[in-house]
Amino acid sequence: MNSEKHSKAIDLSHHFSEVAKTRKPSPLKELSKYFGRKDLISLGGGLPHPAYFPLSGLSVDALVPDSFALAPAEHSSSLSWLWKLLGANTSPKEKTASVYIPKYSTDTNDINLAAALQYGAAVGQPQLQNFLRQFVSQVYQPAFEDFTTLIHTGNTDGWCRAFGSFCNPGEGVLMEEWNYPSAMAAMLPSNIRPVTVAMDGQGMRSDALEKVLSEWDEEVRQMPRPHVLYIVPVGQNPCGTTMKSARKEQIYDVCVKYDVIIVEDDPYFFMQLGDYEMKSVRSPFTSHSSGRDQAARFVSSLEPSFLRYDYQGRVVRLDTFSKTIAPGSRLGFFTCNPIFAERFERQGETSTQSPCGFGQSIVTKILTNWKYDGYIRWLQGLRTEYAQRRDFFIDCLAEEFDLQAAPAPAGIWEGCLTYQAFSNRRISNTTEKSSPLFSFVPPNAGMFVWLKLNLERHPSFTSEAEGTLEFKLWTLLAEDGVIFAPGWFFPTDDVATSDVGAGHFRISYSNAEYANLKKAVTVFGRVIREFFNEQN
Repeated sequence: MNSEKHSKAIDLSHHFSEVAKTRKPSPLKELSKYFGRKDLISLGGGLPHPAYFPLSGLSVDALVPDSFALAPAEHSSSLSWLWKLLGANTSPKEKTASVYIPKYSTDTNDINLAAALQYGAAVGQPQLQNFLRQFVSQVYQPAFEDFTTLIHTGNTDGWCRAFGSFCNPGEGVLMEEWNYPSAMAAMLPSNIRPVTVAMDGQGMRSDALEKVLSEWDEEVRQMPRPHVLYIVPVGQNPCGTTMKSARKEQIYDVCVKYDVIIVEDDPYFFMQLGDYEMKSVRSPFTSHSSGRDQAARFVSSLEPSFLRYDYQGRVVRLDTFSKTIAPGSRLGFFTCNPIFAERFERQGETSTQSPCGFGQSIVTKILTNWKYDGYIRWLQGLRTEYAQRRDFFIDCLAEEFDLQAAPAPAGIWEGCLTYQAFSNRRISNTTEKSSPLFSFVPPNAGMFVWLKLNLERHPSFTSEAEGTLEFKLWTLLAEDGVIFAPGWFFPTDDVATSDVGAGHFRISYSNAEYANLKKAVTVFGRVIREFFNEQN
């Protein structure tokens, strides 16, 4: 834990929207401050009696924290690896530990269903809050003293509360030029518009952010200068880039200069996978640490959160258990200054209220049983698993296509090593065309590969036909049983100016079985060759 003495967050309440300023505590929630009294007879709320909850207890078989190895599986080829991973008799039995949540408990520090399944405070269960306080202190190490954690029902809910609390209709939010579509779709009906900031191989560029803010013209833009920035800094969705610490400090300094709130949506923080290496040069993974030393080494290996540099309390960090426990738990949390947290709590009281008691109970019980070191060990195992999936998927691309590494030109991959994919067909009297079919940068975090299609290579290409050709190739793949996320989902503007002449696909390697990942690449190879008129 960072023992350096920090100051408290500054007053940033002038950022609140008109709606947020008018929010009052829910009258019924005001009763809850009396509920701790042992002699209290409460007849004021409409609470059902817990005796009528149709559960006497809840048992869960939870995986143990070291269920997944820290070293990747050894394999000599993709097919032998598949056989090892998917063979009927080769998978070991899952190691589990029983978790029991009683309906009633005499231990006031323990989870019980009588309380967890009742109407609850929008801040979440106290046992979970206590765990998160320690977790945030040790992992993210906020640079201001009075940070607060507050439960939400996943990062989409967190983002909705954030822009609803900070933005008035007609205002804008600073966003990278390619972005998570649900974040934009959530705010557009409120007439809150994205304001594009250029990217490179680390995501948002600090110089581009400075330029947008310093040259802002309200008359031309027809909106006030934005005071909220939304960013996915690790495993950027869709591009897969990860922002380094120096860039985060630069962006934070720009936001201090122009008084901008940073909303850090960071679901892939613990999926920082490291750089991809071709199978032919890949080194065996070794781990030389264990226990608390291992946990500390893992945490220190991760690019830090914006919170590490936030000495003013202007960062609202969104965390979710969707990628580390399960999306269906519908559970995540804010880390922010207490003034912001109070407004988010007021909004939660009259919308989502407290997250689902079943999900909270199970997640809280698992985490408090695992404790900090156990949860960190679980996260290490997840990182290894997703790194294997990424490596396997790109290995499949390397088998299907001729991948050639080249420095990226200026644009969203500037500063990265790109892989250009050529046909890789060995046919006599045929010369490989000089331009690639597509290119990509192997993601160093997250769940996605972002492909840039070389549509200029297509015989019927015109600048007006870009979107049509992207849609045509996407449709051909879908009809052949393979779905990618099409590029038109993701631009913050109608036209992404940095990639003229290109189409895009976002491809997820996180969920499909290994055999299906291999099959999808094979189908993709055949379809894209036919699309570019390369006959077999």
